[in-house]
Amino acid sequence: MHGPPVDLSFKGLQSMKDALAEEPNPGVRKLRRDAEKKFCSRALRLNNNNLTDLDGFITTVNTFVSNPYQLAWVDLSFNSISRIDTALTELRDLRVLYLHGNTISKLSEVEKLAVLPFLHTLTLHGNSIENKRGYRGRVIAALPHLKTLDFSTVTKEERTMSRIWHKSKTPKSNKTCPR
Repeated sequence: MHGPPVDLSFKGLQSMKDALAEEPNPGVRKLRRDAEKKFCSRALRLNNNNLTDLDGFITTVNTFVSNPYQLAWVDLSFNSISRIDTALTELRDLRVLYLHGNTISKLSEVEKLAVLPFLHTLTLHGNSIENKRGYRGRVIAALPHLKTLDFSTVTKEERTMSRIWHKSKTPKSNKTCPR
C-alpha cells in the first residue's frame, strides 16, 4: 500500500537541491516511512515553487521516495520551468504529470514524454505552448496514449484528427523505380 503524496509545494524552492533541506507538508493522512526513512508514496508534489529546471530531480526523488521509479503522479505546476527535462522520462510508471502554469514554449518539448508508456493525464495549459497553432492536436499526436489533456478528456475524434495531422507531417520516403 502506498501512502499520500510527498508534498513539497509552496516551499519557495529555487532548485531541486533546496528541496533536500525541507520536510514535506503535513497532510490529512500521515506519510509512512520505510526502514531507510524514505517515504512510501507514488506521488510527489513540487507545485507552486520557483523552480526553473529539474537539475538534480532524480537525486531528490531518490532521497524522499522509497521506490522512486514507481512514481505514478508528479505535480510540477506553477513554477517557472521552460523545458521538459529528460529526468521525467526515467519515471517509466508515470501516469499523471501536471506542468500547467510554467513557461514551456516549444511544442517539441512534449515529444520527450512519448517514451512514457503509462502516461495518460497531462496538463500544459497556462504555458505559452498552448497558444501555438494546433496545440491540442499536436500534443495528442505526440502522445497518442493520453486520455486527458488539460483536465479535458481526449475524444475519439481528436485522436483521429491528430493521427491524420501526424501522417500529413511525416516525411514520405523518396522511393525511385530501378532503371
